[in-house]
Amino acid sequence: MTKTDSDSFLQKVHIFDSTLRDGAQGEGISFSVQDKIHIVQALDELGVAFIEAGNPGSNPKDLEFFGELKKLNLKYSKIVAFGSTRRKDISAQDDANLRSLLVAETEYVAIFGKTWDFHVTEILRAPLEENIAMIYDTMQFLAGQGRKIVYDAEHFFDGYKANPEYAMKTLKAAVDGGASILVLCDTNGGTLPDTVEELTALVKKEFGIPVGIHCHNDAGLAVANSLFAVKGGASQVQGTLLGFGERTGNANLSTIIPNLELKMHMPCLPEGKLALLTPISLRVSEIANITPEGGMPFVGSNAFAHKAGMHIDAVTKNPTAYEHITPDSVGNERTFLMSEVAGRSMIIEKIRKFDHSIKKDSPVASQIVTRVKELEHQGYQFEGAEGSFELLVRKNMGKYKPFFDLHYYKVIGEQPVDGNENTAFAQIKIEVESEMSITAGEGDGPVHALDIALRHGLERFYPAVRHIRLTDFKVRVLDSKSATAAKVRVLIESTDGEAVWSTVGVSADLIEASWLALVDSFEYKLISDMEKRLGHS
Repeated sequence: MTKTDSDSFLQKVHIFDSTLRDGAQGEGISFSVQDKIHIVQALDELGVAFIEAGNPGSNPKDLEFFGELKKLNLKYSKIVAFGSTRRKDISAQDDANLRSLLVAETEYVAIFGKTWDFHVTEILRAPLEENIAMIYDTMQFLAGQGRKIVYDAEHFFDGYKANPEYAMKTLKAAVDGGASILVLCDTNGGTLPDTVEELTALVKKEFGIPVGIHCHNDAGLAVANSLFAVKGGASQVQGTLLGFGERTGNANLSTIIPNLELKMHMPCLPEGKLALLTPISLRVSEIANITPEGGMPFVGSNAFAHKAGMHIDAVTKNPTAYEHITPDSVGNERTFLMSEVAGRSMIIEKIRKFDHSIKKDSPVASQIVTRVKELEHQGYQFEGAEGSFELLVRKNMGKYKPFFDLHYYKVIGEQPVDGNENTAFAQIKIEVESEMSITAGEGDGPVHALDIALRHGLERFYPAVRHIRLTDFKVRVLDSKSATAAKVRVLIESTDGEAVWSTVGVSADLIEASWLALVDSFEYKLISDMEKRLGHS
């Protein structure tokens, strides 16, 4: 297939992903060239129509990135180079940034220009008519070079509110110059949905060319505003896949896409691609080194999680009782959170993952419920530790065999020398199928050191552990009145780049609690991989 295949299916709305530009402006996010390539490949696999790749003239990294992009054979997505209107008081053909867009050799370019008169006079420090000329000249220059232009009308909604006549005049300049689509930007993120719908419809009627929407989330309305813009006639929706971006972020495409497809019946991905939404979102979050919020709609780990016993019982009878869509339609899955209020129905559903013959009155069900209550009394909490709970079920059902035996572990703290960071040293002796392994690890703290030592000890027996990465580590003191003798609960979240799981350990010794959670994390991964190899779900 070629790039033209993105036009071969019925798209009522085109998705324009700006993760690599707007998303890169989010706090704590920095993409390497290879990161960007991997994200482009993931978005193309999902089937988004447009990928805004950044400004090829802004820095050497982006220039290199555009060079690498030319080597890719994308199936669905069109790459878009991003820039601004020409600088004031020079011609478009003499503007270095515009010429760098041509070097990128993309079919589409996205250009932003000023719409708000305040920004023209106070920020750009240019006469209002000069801004009109800048927009027109830029469009005419790029269109004359054979480019299709996505014109981003920056601050459109604030600009229209302040001076509607001038705001519309800027759009006319873009259309007259040759823009292919007008994108209305809620740059400050403060507009309400009814206004967005109304003005989108007005612009579409006035100019008769496709209209798009670009929303920021400063008022928590970026998703709603994007959907209302579609109601007003927008045929392109811009955003970032997981909503991250500057300040409070951009419109979250992982929420917008399923709402468009499943709620508004507006196709925006190739057929069958919606089921990739959750795994692709997790892949992009892993590349960005960002842990996605569990409560994120559709793709979050808690999006289809149930805890209350009454809810769980109802969902096991008919999922529509407490779910607005089927989890697998967006590539997610239903989970039942373990807690003292979950009830026997939840236990049965989890056990049936391993043995479909188990019933509510099965002895093993009572055995597991009793064991859970015992552990909860000791301080365990399985609500956020599904990995440890699964291992508990396997042990009680006789479907668990340790992957290694521990002989001992030692952890030694080291004092900083010559300004170095505090470090810790760990030594571990384990046995795998009668073969001994003694390994050591040095890390930033005892848990990190244990993690490295255990990883070194296991990887020659189980190469899959090389892919395990700890993404979160939480400690909670369970009885503060006991001071230093208090028990602690350690919760560890891990990933292999595809799946995410959590494990728990409890002890009066922080190191032991951490070790228990760490071992569960590794064993959960190894069991999952073993079952995949054996062809089990």
